Amino acid sequence: MSSQSLSPSRGTGQGSWHHRIDYKWIALSNTTLGILMAAINGTILIISLPAIFRGLQVNPLQSNQTSLLLWILLGFNVATTILLVSFGRLSDAHGRVKLYNLGFAVFTFGSILLFLTPGVGIAGEWELTIFRFVQGIGGAFLFANSAAILTDAFPVEERGFALGLNQIAAIGGGIIGLVVGGLLSVVDWRLVFLVSVPVGLAGTIWAYIALRETAVTRESKRIDWLGNITFGLGLLGVLIGLTYSILPYGAHVTGWSNPFVIWSLILGVALLIGFIVIESFVPDPMFHLNLFRNRAFAAGNISGLLAAVARGGLQFMMIIWLQGIWLPLHGVSFANTPLDAGLDTIPQMVGFFLAGPISGRLSDRYGSRWFATIGMLVSAAGFFALNTLHADFSYWVFAFYIFMIGIGMGLFSSPNTSSIMSSVPARYRGVASGMRATFMNAGMMLSMGVFFTIVITNMASHLPTALATGLAHAGLPAAFASKLSHLPPMAVLFSALLGFNPLAKLVPHTVLASIPAAARATLLSVHFFPTLISGAFMASLRVVFLFAAAMSFVAAVASVLRGKQYIYDDAADAPAHGLGVSAVAAERTVAESGPEREDTGTEPTD
Repeated sequence: MSSQSLSPSRGTGQGSWHHRIDYKWIALSNTTLGILMAAINGTILIISLPAIFRGLQVNPLQSNQTSLLLWILLGFNVATTILLVSFGRLSDAHGRVKLYNLGFAVFTFGSILLFLTPGVGIAGEWELTIFRFVQGIGGAFLFANSAAILTDAFPVEERGFALGLNQIAAIGGGIIGLVVGGLLSVVDWRLVFLVSVPVGLAGTIWAYIALRETAVTRESKRIDWLGNITFGLGLLGVLIGLTYSILPYGAHVTGWSNPFVIWSLILGVALLIGFIVIESFVPDPMFHLNLFRNRAFAAGNISGLLAAVARGGLQFMMIIWLQGIWLPLHGVSFANTPLDAGLDTIPQMVGFFLAGPISGRLSDRYGSRWFATIGMLVSAAGFFALNTLHADFSYWVFAFYIFMIGIGMGLFSSPNTSSIMSSVPARYRGVASGMRATFMNAGMMLSMGVFFTIVITNMASHLPTALATGLAHAGLPAAFASKLSHLPPMAVLFSALLGFNPLAKLVPHTVLASIPAAARATLLSVHFFPTLISGAFMASLRVVFLFAAAMSFVAAVASVLRGKQYIYDDAADAPAHGLGVSAVAAERTVAESGPEREDTGTEPTD
């Protein structure tokens, strides 16, 4: 929809002060704030977990703590992912701004609940998990509608720039979350949740006052309950299976042989297949599958999915590497590693923030395909470069490599989002935005499962020997060293992630008292455990980085296949759907801007 068209508003009196040239910037600033807040909360816990566990008075090595830890970390993303498409469809029918505003309010309410978490121990962990789900519901409304609101508000020739800034907030916010989490957790773990409350309250009020509907809502015949249920439950089954696949099961180091995991994945995939069949026959589907016949839409979502798989688990791996190994090796105490690890990831954020706006602006003029493709190739090179580092690396070399990855992701995200959102009719933008965000979030969850499976499986073949040899050499009795050598790789990884030396809790005081004082000091020192596991961890991490490089390269191939820039012309089919010129104005193809522009194709039929 052209940004110069008139549009419905909450009241006719607003039209005099809501000039469109000003309104588009109101829409951009508010939606970017909402997405930034939601994205920061998606990763802020990764780095603040040590402080949260201390605040809840929980020992992370106790039985069943690993699964609860995972749900605290991933509950927000799971809730958001399974609801995105459904909320996008509801927004197309009932108003994008209305449900976006609701999302701001729900997210803020969830943040208040998290700040006020009353319980400690297991009860506190369950409360955090439930409240994170509430946050995730609000986040789903925000993610599902922000890109659609911007696509409605901005003309074609500025859309890439606007969506680029919004995507910087979505992906860059995940990096900012690491820094903010590290800073606030040093003071008080509750501040990690409180920080969203004033921003959320201000954003909710601002959104209600300033935002207005600029798109004509679809006349929905009825809610596609069967489609919503099969899609939500199917995706939930897959995400639960992926989550529990990284936990040990019986004598196995991962959970892929766990019947619960197997059946979760089977039922999840079966329900998703059922969803596809249902959507092909219902008269008013939740999602028009014909949109995937549009090459720009299909290739953009596939490349976005692969890019998310490549980078989704990166933050976890980097924090484990920094917080659990590299910083302790350089004498940083475990109490200070969260803050330092967050600060050490800033170069990636800088690269992303530099490349995103530039790429978005240039793609408006020259098309999306080559900027997005080059971005994924740069990211692939960055992942491959990380593969060459040792556990005790030079920081500035590491900083340059993650800066490369940030540049690559920034080059990719803006043009890819603009390409997807510009290729669909205005009345489907809410559900298209939801599907795009679903692909991205699901890819990140899949990445977590794949990354951790690779690391855990590889560590299982290297870790026992390293632990037995290192502990015996440090002075522990051989029998006890052999017993500790069978410590599950997952427990080792989460010990590193939580930034503490588990030997102080795993080795009985009687055993520690029986060895010389020098040996005891060595075992409990800040650098002993990181040194002990670094070899096995790095051997596994190199495989992960090579996998991420390969996924980035395949994403670049998918990006090339999107073809020339396709911009859907809403004015061409306005009469067929009874839409007035004031509601659906012509999208300009800006053919004079470059050879990439093209404006042909078909839309899904109602």
